[in-house]
Amino acid sequence: MRIPLLAATALALAFAGAPLQAREANAALTVPPSGVLGVGEAQLMPAFWIGLQAEPDRVILDRAAIEAQNAKLLQVDPSMHDLRALPKTLSREQVAGWIEALSERPDRPLFDVDGRPVPAATLDAVVGNLALDAIPAQQPTRYGLVVRRAALRTFPTTLRVFSEKGDTDIDRFQESAEFPGTPVAIVHTSADGQWLFVVSPRYAAWTEKENVAEGSAAEVFGYADKAPYRVIAGAVERTVFTREQPAVSQLPLDMGTRLPLATGLAPDQPVNGQTPYAAHVLELPLRQADGSLGFSPALLQKNTDTAADYLPLTRANLVRQAFKFLGERYGWGHAYDGRDCSGFVSDVYRSMGVEMPRNTSKQAISPALEHRAFTAKDSREERLKAAHALQVGDLVYIPGHVMMVIGQLHGQPYVIHDVGGMSYRKADGSKAHVKLNAVSVTPLLPMLFNDQQTFVDRMTSIVRIRH
Repeated sequence: MRIPLLAATALALAFAGAPLQAREANAALTVPPSGVLGVGEAQLMPAFWIGLQAEPDRVILDRAAIEAQNAKLLQVDPSMHDLRALPKTLSREQVAGWIEALSERPDRPLFDVDGRPVPAATLDAVVGNLALDAIPAQQPTRYGLVVRRAALRTFPTTLRVFSEKGDTDIDRFQESAEFPGTPVAIVHTSADGQWLFVVSPRYAAWTEKENVAEGSAAEVFGYADKAPYRVIAGAVERTVFTREQPAVSQLPLDMGTRLPLATGLAPDQPVNGQTPYAAHVLELPLRQADGSLGFSPALLQKNTDTAADYLPLTRANLVRQAFKFLGERYGWGHAYDGRDCSGFVSDVYRSMGVEMPRNTSKQAISPALEHRAFTAKDSREERLKAAHALQVGDLVYIPGHVMMVIGQLHGQPYVIHDVGGMSYRKADGSKAHVKLNAVSVTPLLPMLFNDQQTFVDRMTSIVRIRH
């Protein structure tokens, strides 16, 4: 969109001081060999940031308050899906609406992993696999459980496509991922029969049929509510290897995943060929040969990082949990067995039982979350004042990105975020750029959005999970 000349001039004047002010903010920060301004070895340890807090272990929200907020999120946030409130019958309009809202034929050039243009015929075939004409006028609502880490895709295809030649990190057909034990509604099947369109509590997309086992509503929601359970507190933990039951062997379980324990088993009898005395015995969903839902015990070593319930929501836990991902490679839409910026912050909060929308655009404006929105009317001084008032756990949004605050140091806020790179002004006014492409710690104020604006200049929202 073209900006009128007067508006463009005003915009340039408004941010003309940004590079100079950014250099002044950088003056107190050293540049280590990594090039990551203001971050040395000490700042890469969670204990450093926890030690700066006056009451790091004070509970911010208790379980009752978190559950109330989660319930509100399902009720008032249009990006969320309350599966238990779905009608017993789904109309064609409802199902087609979910699919068409996501699976819109691309209208821009796309490239494959080798940098070759994706032919129109290939895209036609991908769109044809949606089988929109096969959606019935009415269908019973079906449910299932995710049985393994499942990629959620824009289209029913494994084809990876990219916006630019040579940039093979951001697959434009990759949306997100769901984890073992997640309930979904199964609403459609692709023309080739290999893909299901599923609706999870926070996303609606395509996934390979092998990722989901179909069961009754009672089975699916009964499993989700079952206790006692374990919550994965580590970045990723894996079940014990088992030759006897390959479907649950070395299964990756991401942070925040809640899985019930298998009860009623004799403690002195082997599980999947092994003694269970040094492991938690989980009950995991299985996809049987006919696609139906079954269950199997699986062992998770007791020395893995898990908890009997969600962790207390405290500043110390927010920092500890976030730092468990430090250095993990950026994974757009939870690709590369990792996560992206919004997936990172939501997985951290999920380990404390706090549910959030999947994408930054929805998190930043969710009516269920306390947030302060910024517009062009907010001056740079107002934005800087808000930045200096940031607290541990606050989420800072700019277009397409989110960061989590871990504390204030040298008079400015620091963040941890899953980010492609860091650009900042050197003392001589030139621009430095460091490719990060990982979960990283950086100061907030020096980060440049472009040549004229900093991240603070482009803040769209601050979300604070508090009373």
